[in-house]
Amino acid sequence: MVQLGTPEAAEPAAVRRYLAQFLSDPRVVEIPRLLWMMILHGIILRFRPAASAKKYASIWTEQGSPLALHTESQAKALAQRMQSSFPGLEVRYAMRYGEPSIVRVMRELREQGVQRLLVLPLYPQYAASTTATVWDEVFTELKRWRNLPELRMVRGFHRDPAYIESLAARIRQHWEEKGRGDKLVFSFHGVPKRSLLLGDPYHCECHVTARLLAQALGLAPDAYQLTFQSRFGRAEWLQPYTEPSLIALAKEGVKRVDVFCPGFVADCLETLEEIAQEAKHAFLEAGGEHFEYISCVNDRSDFIEALAQRIHATTQDWQSALDTESRSDAAAAERLSRAAALGADR
Repeated sequence: MVQLGTPEAAEPAAVRRYLAQFLSDPRVVEIPRLLWMMILHGIILRFRPAASAKKYASIWTEQGSPLALHTESQAKALAQRMQSSFPGLEVRYAMRYGEPSIVRVMRELREQGVQRLLVLPLYPQYAASTTATVWDEVFTELKRWRNLPELRMVRGFHRDPAYIESLAARIRQHWEEKGRGDKLVFSFHGVPKRSLLLGDPYHCECHVTARLLAQALGLAPDAYQLTFQSRFGRAEWLQPYTEPSLIALAKEGVKRVDVFCPGFVADCLETLEEIAQEAKHAFLEAGGEHFEYISCVNDRSDFIEALAQRIHATTQDWQSALDTESRSDAAAAERLSRAAALGADR
């Protein structure tokens, strides 16, 4: 299981190390390399870490990063869920940027003699700047291996029925506990508009997820809105932008709004600080009266079940092969035992 990553601490030095790795990925920032490295190391990494560290500090827990805690909990829950149907399956999590790294976890699995490897990026909607970077890192590491495992990669699960239902169940639960707002906003992480023009399917897959989720909730088209958050830099990103959309809703007279982030499967800086704090403040300042952030699915059992179903769908023949190998090994062991017994008699 691969998640984006997080700094090791809510401190400028740790944030600087994390941002240096994250923003150095050519799939994340697609501008001429030399120019970008000058901007990154000459400006961004000098000034942004301190400001970002304050944001991380506002959501940090006594146990550490929320994203790391949720991801670890998801891995444990998935391992427990899979034992009943796939005994012996090793479930590990890694971070694309930060620790535990993909390289570290893959090498630990190699030492255990793993022969079949399934990589599950925790990004429901495919994007070159997220899912593809995981593939890059996995393939780069495998170039160093002599004995390669059988490898499979999950491209995404943006329209899996079980995933959609887990999102809908989370929203229904929130409405039952807190009441329902006048408008439901689905906020997805943004990417530059240029990515869409170059053929990235992310924009389309976000719209598919939002449409299916609205259908599962029985929402009329005017009861919800799709937006994109986390814009970085001056270039145009996918629109409409989340915060300006919330401000517009408030000025239009919408008093109560609910915001949910379907593309994030675990709460993190982008949900707990950018949405639950900054976006809330902007909506209330613009005249809104009540703002509810609906937390991510995190380690809910229905989401873990959705991941389990995706794994089963991707590895059905592996399970059959393991059963065959197990029977073959058992038969071989029995033959050896009989041979040993015959030798002893002689």
